[in-house]
Amino acid sequence: MNAFAAREQFAFANQVSVEILTTLANKAFTQVERLTELNLNTARSVLEDSVAATKTVLAVKTPQDLLALQGTLAQPMLDKAVVYGRGVYEIATEGQQEIAQLFEVRVAELNKTFTDALDNAAKSAPAGSEALFAAFKSAVDGANNVFDGVSKATKQATEIAEATVTAASTAVKGASPRAAASRKSA
Repeated sequence: MNAFAAREQFAFANQVSVEILTTLANKAFTQVERLTELNLNTARSVLEDSVAATKTVLAVKTPQDLLALQGTLAQPMLDKAVVYGRGVYEIATEGQQEIAQLFEVRVAELNKTFTDALDNAAKSAPAGSEALFAAFKSAVDGANNVFDGVSKATKQATEIAEATVTAASTAVKGASPRAAASRKSA
């Protein structure tokens, strides 16, 4: 490999790195924008509900009416908390998936480039160096297998977390009417 080709590959690698960093920064900004929008919408909604609840509480005439009102005031806040948590989780999960997908594509490209460079170097290498190149290829294959394993494990962990969040949301929604009913009967 001559010096000119090495400089071109180095410049290309730097260009790819800058593109990756730019893409990651843009994805991060998008996720922050979405999270900020969710936070503002939730805060606005909670403020509106709080004002309405305060007006309702101020209109109550008897302690019994206040006790009856307690369950109906808590339910909307609980629902909003579940929706908010779900929104944060979705934003985080989508961001993680986008970044993982970007890395998978880039790692595949880098592996191909590295393997091609290794093959080219092997062609011009002195006799007897085949074992060294075979060891390099074996190391690259091993690293790829580890990366694939980690990628699969991450996807499985994401699926488990998704199922857990869904189950928790369902449990909270299912438990809250029973809790309200038990408060009314008490």
